[in-house]
Amino acid sequence: MILKLKKIAKEAMSKAYAPYSGFIVGAALLSEDEQIFSGCNIENKSLTPTVCAERTAIFKAISEGVLNFKAMGIITTDDNFTAPCGVCRQVMSEFMDDNFKIILFNNKGESKKYDFGYFFKGRFEPNSKIGNKKN
Repeated sequence: MILKLKKIAKEAMSKAYAPYSGFIVGAALLSEDEQIFSGCNIENKSLTPTVCAERTAIFKAISEGVLNFKAMGIITTDDNFTAPCGVCRQVMSEFMDDNFKIILFNNKGESKKYDFGYFFKGRFEPNSKIGNKKN
C-alpha cells in the first residue's frame, strides 16, 4: 500500500499550483474502507488562502462523506522529508488519532513512516472544551 500511496501522491504533486514558492507537494489519503483521496498544494498570491496538499486530500474525502482514515503519504521535490504544517496537523487531529500513519517521501526515493502522535502533542481535540457551548 505504501507504494500505491507514493504513486498517487506523486501524480497529485504534478498538479500543484505553486507559482510563488515553487514548493510543490502531493498527498494521498487512505480511508478505512481503502479509498484513496489525492491532494496537491494550491497557492494564492496573498498567501493566507493557500491550501496545503494534505488539507486538499482531507477536504476531498470529507466532502464525499468519508470520515475515517488509516494513512497518508506526502511527497515533495525536496531532498529532505517534509512533515505537515501546523494548520494541517490541527485539521488532521479532528479526524486522525495518534496511531494514524504518515509516510513521508523525498525526491531521492526514500521514505519514513511515523505515527501522527509523533508530530502533534497537546492539540485541540474534538472532545475538548474549546468551542464547546455546552461547557
